[in-house]
Amino acid sequence: MPIKLYSSPNTTHGKIVSMVLYEKGIPFEFAKVDFASKQQRSPEFLAMNPFGKIPCIDDNGFILYESRAIARYLEENYPGGPGLIPSDPKQRALFDQAAAVELSSFDHYGTPLVFEVFVKPYFKQEPDPAKCKEMTEHLNATLDVYEKILAKQQYIAGDSLTLADLYHIPLASVLSRGNFDITDGRPNVKRWYDEISSRPSWLKAEAELKA
Repeated sequence: MPIKLYSSPNTTHGKIVSMVLYEKGIPFEFAKVDFASKQQRSPEFLAMNPFGKIPCIDDNGFILYESRAIARYLEENYPGGPGLIPSDPKQRALFDQAAAVELSSFDHYGTPLVFEVFVKPYFKQEPDPAKCKEMTEHLNATLDVYEKILAKQQYIAGDSLTLADLYHIPLASVLSRGNFDITDGRPNVKRWYDEISSRPSWLKAEAELKA
């Protein structure tokens, strides 16, 4: 049976999992979680993820939640497609380092900014200008460091594509719709992001929103 992915087409973390599934060529069934009816709080869903969040997968009875945990599981358990986690101990450590930075210094600031710019207005709430300014400043500081790193190597963890690169794409895409271009004034970041965001796996994950 194919993997069942419980998610929503417009969530950044769900698209991380979709991308990895497409990269690896793993057959899967997309099970849309209906937030309007609070399906994520239903007893059936909470039995899979007691935190009531998406994404979540069911791999023939093996239940797993948290997007980055799922991504690593898929990479380590399905051999098809490109290798997205290095096997060499030193290269793997550099991957772990880059993945940690993405979570603590990119997602940590980008996700609250998306909440202010997109989620609050959806619920007819006013964004907090001070919060937006703070998150934007932190993101710019992170991206300025990325610009220096990417001047020396092709990808964020070295010269091979890894999950750490893919983790950035969905959030960066949403930020761009809120007039925050991660590539602005950063030619090395632009070269990197243009390459990774043109991958077929991302184009397919983006198409889920329109399906």
